[in-house]
Amino acid sequence: MLQATPLTEGWILRHDGDTLPASVPGCVHTDLLAAGVIPDPFLGRNETEVAWVGRRDWTYETDLRTGSGHEQTDLVFEGLDTVAEVLLDGRVLGRARNMHRSYRFDVTGLSGRLSVRFLSAYAEAEAVRGTLGERPAAYDEPFQYVRKMACSFGWDWGPTLVTAGMWRPVRLEQWSTARIARVRPLVTVEQGVGVVELAVDVERTRVEAPLTVEATIAGERVRASVDGTRGVVRLEVPAPRLWWPRGYGEQPLYEVELTLLHGDSALDVWRRRVGFRRVELDRSADEHGTGFTFVVNGERLFARGVNWIPDDVFPSRITRERYRERLTQAADAGVDLVRIWGGGIYESADFYDVCDELGLLVWQDFPFACAAYPEEQPLRGEVEAEARENVVRLMPHPSLVLWNGNNENLWGFRDWGWEERLAGASWGEGYYLGVLPRVVAELDPTRPYTPGSPWSGSWDHHPNDPAHGTHHSWEVWNREDYAEYRREVPRFMAEFGWQAPPAYATLRRALPGEELAADSPGMLHHQKADDGNGKLRRGLERHFVYPEREFDRWHYLTQVNQTRAVATGIEHWRANWPVCAGTIVWQLNDCWPVTSWAAIDGDGREKPLYHELRRLYADRLLTVQGRVLAVVNQGAEAWAGVVRLRRMTVEGAVIGEAGVEFGAGARAVARIDVPEALMPAGPEEFLVADADRVRALHFPATDREIPYPRPEFDVTVTPDGSVTVAARGLVRDLLLQADRLHPDARADRGLVTLLPGEQVTIGVSGWKTPDADAARAALYCMEPSR
Repeated sequence: MLQATPLTEGWILRHDGDTLPASVPGCVHTDLLAAGVIPDPFLGRNETEVAWVGRRDWTYETDLRTGSGHEQTDLVFEGLDTVAEVLLDGRVLGRARNMHRSYRFDVTGLSGRLSVRFLSAYAEAEAVRGTLGERPAAYDEPFQYVRKMACSFGWDWGPTLVTAGMWRPVRLEQWSTARIARVRPLVTVEQGVGVVELAVDVERTRVEAPLTVEATIAGERVRASVDGTRGVVRLEVPAPRLWWPRGYGEQPLYEVELTLLHGDSALDVWRRRVGFRRVELDRSADEHGTGFTFVVNGERLFARGVNWIPDDVFPSRITRERYRERLTQAADAGVDLVRIWGGGIYESADFYDVCDELGLLVWQDFPFACAAYPEEQPLRGEVEAEARENVVRLMPHPSLVLWNGNNENLWGFRDWGWEERLAGASWGEGYYLGVLPRVVAELDPTRPYTPGSPWSGSWDHHPNDPAHGTHHSWEVWNREDYAEYRREVPRFMAEFGWQAPPAYATLRRALPGEELAADSPGMLHHQKADDGNGKLRRGLERHFVYPEREFDRWHYLTQVNQTRAVATGIEHWRANWPVCAGTIVWQLNDCWPVTSWAAIDGDGREKPLYHELRRLYADRLLTVQGRVLAVVNQGAEAWAGVVRLRRMTVEGAVIGEAGVEFGAGARAVARIDVPEALMPAGPEEFLVADADRVRALHFPATDREIPYPRPEFDVTVTPDGSVTVAARGLVRDLLLQADRLHPDARADRGLVTLLPGEQVTIGVSGWKTPDADAARAALYCMEPSR
């Protein structure tokens, strides 16, 4: 039987003639940080102090002993970041130049000093650029010339920390006769029967040895012979339980085991979990343009999505537990689709395992983002090799429902001046419309492929045409008011978002000793977007009196504005289902403490936006769109009843009221015309719609125009830390910033609006000394304009 031995101990990192202890998996930055050589790059402006690390070459070393009774020993690297030379006692075993691939070297009978020398990714990228010529990109860093996580080189939410190291596990594999080199599982449902077809590739030391493979699933067992180095096993499971996205059904998983045999001797075993489901992407044309609708097991979905970036700029630090925490946060917010963005990585198996269990659909970008990518060697071969490896590696996961060729590169070619600058040079089109769809069609025909996001389906339409395929909306954040989200109904909104700073406790940790201000040195350093603070300011000024020199108020209002912006978009697009078939908010998470579009900040704290997503992505949603109340029902059962409509003043008077019957079918939207007499007539009035404990509020004016009364409320605290707020008048957008009570404290809800006489109880965990005065000091809400 194949024997695998992890190589995690005894590694050292050479630094300026000295040796430092090294962690494998890991990276240079984390090893230097552990040794006290560099400061934490996440704190203050330390990022600039450690920029030299990415410009250096680095060497890792350990002693390798390979003795065993097996015929072959392989040295296996699951991930080398990025340009490396592997040597044993000075003899070159092999080289690597791709972070997204694994590597295997024959070390049979060899022992000695193992060295892994990493060349600076900058040096590699600049050398390739010198050979192939300049290509345009959204940023000045040369990330498109090396097959590495692009956001290592910085992004408009991320630091520039160019890593190197063995970022995934290293091991010795010792085996005899043969081993399983690759298993390609095709999992389908055919006329009610679950089918698993396993295409097996083997590597041999003995060509003449007769081999068989035996596979089992759900009590079914099938054996087949291996012809040379290949075999195929087909298993059938009668009436399997189907795997569903969360909210649509359960997520049953079946373990498949495949054993490679020589006679009765087991040589190697491959195990994975699979799920039976059918996935389609309906891109048919209709009177509105060209659709983009996910269909799972015949059920058409409005996808409630979030964009995912690497959860740490040092990916080797992301554990299975951290994946589970972050993805559970997503599921608890009502998310059912996670898009892995193209400037990051193919995530580890742990990520997809958790998505399988939680019922989170995964949209996987190939790692290309915001740049023209050369198609010549040495990149072309690397691109195909990494695609082939990762398509097969990720195929078992039922959560994976879409392969996407790139992020914004087709759009960039058309709109960002690339075509003229390229003057006929390659830029990646051959990958997105050639290599990648060919690889997916050959290896994984069970899943749809799309060339990019945004993409209209062909060059016959603008790549970012909202009427065709996927759409990215960034003009609103960059230049306009978020009310402009309502001007169009895209077929699928794959990216949109609004910025806000992280939680207060996150800022205090990241900027120790700094007097916080919107434009303080540390705040500006942790704001990576072009004119980000200017856009935040202009966004606030459209709705509020800008709080000059009031950091706490600025912090609160920017959080409110982020929530309002995202809500404006999602409510509008959900109300227009099935024309619009999904929204993917930019973004769920952060990779360090930063002002960004994230719903969960770099320390894992939920912003108010996170809690708002729970309302926006709930099965049932009420939203006022002009003079229409949209009743959005994404549940499996019809929703019918009476909606109570109230026209109120901000002073608390009810000046009009009616009960209106409604009925929304399963997975459907009903629309109710609001009676003219109930529509607010000025900034001092607003509309309330209530049905089955679901509420919509419509204020017809901006906050700076609304004559809010002074908020009046009572606060009580229970011994377990729960905070109850009872309103004596209108209290709009009340927010308990629990992390101001204690850095470990968390609140179970975000913004809430209370009408006169209403109350809310906010659960707080991690608060060791509950106190009503402290709770009141941590409460924020809308106040009269000043």
